[in-house]
Amino acid sequence: MRTGGQILVDNLVQQGVDLAFCVPGESYLPVLDALYDRRDRLQLVVCRHEGGATYMAEAYGKLTGRPGIAFVTRGPGASNAAIGVHTAQQDSTPLILFIGQVGTNFTDREAFQEIDYRRMYGSSVKWVAQIDRPERLPEYVARAFRVSLSGRPGPVVLALPEDMLAATADTADALRVELGEVMPSPAQIAQVRERLAEANRPLVLVGGSGWTATACADLLRFVEANALPVACAFRSQDLVDNEHANYAGDVGISLNPKLAARVRDADLLLVMGERLGEMVTGGYALLAAPQPKQALIHVHPGAEELGRVYQPVLAVEASMPACVRALAAMQPVDAPAWRGSAAQAHADYLAWQIPRPVKSALDLWQVVTTLRERLPPDAIVTNGAGNYAGWLARLFRYRRYRTQLGPYNGSMGYGVPSAVAAKLVHPDRVVVSWNGDGCFLMNGQELATAVQYRANVVFIVVDNGMYGTIRMHQERHYPGRVYATDLVNPDFAALARAYGATGETIASTAEFAPALQRALEAQRPALLHLMADPQAVTMNATIDEIREQAGRQT
Repeated sequence: MRTGGQILVDNLVQQGVDLAFCVPGESYLPVLDALYDRRDRLQLVVCRHEGGATYMAEAYGKLTGRPGIAFVTRGPGASNAAIGVHTAQQDSTPLILFIGQVGTNFTDREAFQEIDYRRMYGSSVKWVAQIDRPERLPEYVARAFRVSLSGRPGPVVLALPEDMLAATADTADALRVELGEVMPSPAQIAQVRERLAEANRPLVLVGGSGWTATACADLLRFVEANALPVACAFRSQDLVDNEHANYAGDVGISLNPKLAARVRDADLLLVMGERLGEMVTGGYALLAAPQPKQALIHVHPGAEELGRVYQPVLAVEASMPACVRALAAMQPVDAPAWRGSAAQAHADYLAWQIPRPVKSALDLWQVVTTLRERLPPDAIVTNGAGNYAGWLARLFRYRRYRTQLGPYNGSMGYGVPSAVAAKLVHPDRVVVSWNGDGCFLMNGQELATAVQYRANVVFIVVDNGMYGTIRMHQERHYPGRVYATDLVNPDFAALARAYGATGETIASTAEFAPALQRALEAQRPALLHLMADPQAVTMNATIDEIREQAGRQT
């Protein structure tokens, strides 16, 4: 006989869970007690906010390919956790959120902190359920893993009534869930080859989840053998070595105009893994919906994504590793029509990275170039959302699979907790967290978690005293009418030192490289506070230039 809490924890261990994230709550005390007994097998990381906990679980899911696990308490805890769940949904990341719930004898009375999670999360997860009987816990946990991992991966939410967790039952644990690959048919691979042979301006676009290091290597074998240019989708730049001769850049926000033209002018688009959302399609304008002018071959593991917005000439439901393995083994296409296209695409990508002259004492172009030159190829770089992330997206070069962690859903506050999770998953690798000032303070309290668990991340905070993206839009559409975007910030370096990390303030470009080296050698979390020029609100235009342009247009 075991308590529900013990059954739950034993089944998480059975599924291979070695790390979980939480903010503790009285609603799931039996789970915490059971975790105490299995702490040699499953490390529990205590976070400072439920949003931070679910972001960490989401980052774990991205890095490992197995569902990240988070525990939060009912009501307010579950509400705070919603941001990480939404991120997992839009980013196609496997995640399982366990929520403590009121006892079943209190249900539907609006008891203290009671929420019906099936209604709350019903439209934003792959599956949500409440487990009312302890003997069914193995069934629910195994199903949660299978649902989270299958097809297009995503989040699952399970509510745990308090009395169920304390009750006892005699039940067997479920088997570990392992999913097999979904294979493309030989006929489909033959059709891909036939379409390529007929094309004059083909382009490969890759993104989404479900990739592996081996699959990325097979992808390169395929594009090399067929002399194809390959681009990565928004937040998926680490699927291709950015210094590879066939790499064309990333298709996302502030797209290289020459790459945008390449997408528009392609007569064949081979899209693998990417679901073709708003950020990748330029607001559904780069590709016309529902029938793009480019012949579209769409490969995706989720059948529901094929033809959802865009009608492909060939839809292939397949796992990414299986598909690229088959394509790599395919007889290469003789490609006289596009020979040289990949080299030109890569040259356009390199030209797009040539620094633009700036007048600021601190030049973010040079700062990111320094990161690119100083960090090892397997360093993990994380970021949240905002204009400050544009420098990273455009200038940094990701060399290895799973070295980039960023939110596809453009969610702020992601950079700090995702970096903590990355360092706990890969303690032997360098982890750098790139943040804006507004973004950092949404989850900056997780710096305390980094100190507590000795997650020696280098946190970089780009401080321009504003919510820069919104200010940019204000200046474009309502020039000179600045409202609700100014920020008065703390001394971030002093704040870091108060947490127990190291902290330095950087006011000039020349100060950055030696400060970065000191941070990398600090043997504890370190924060670099970059004093950015507020005028440098975008990579290509200052506030004054944006305002002047807006004035001319009006």
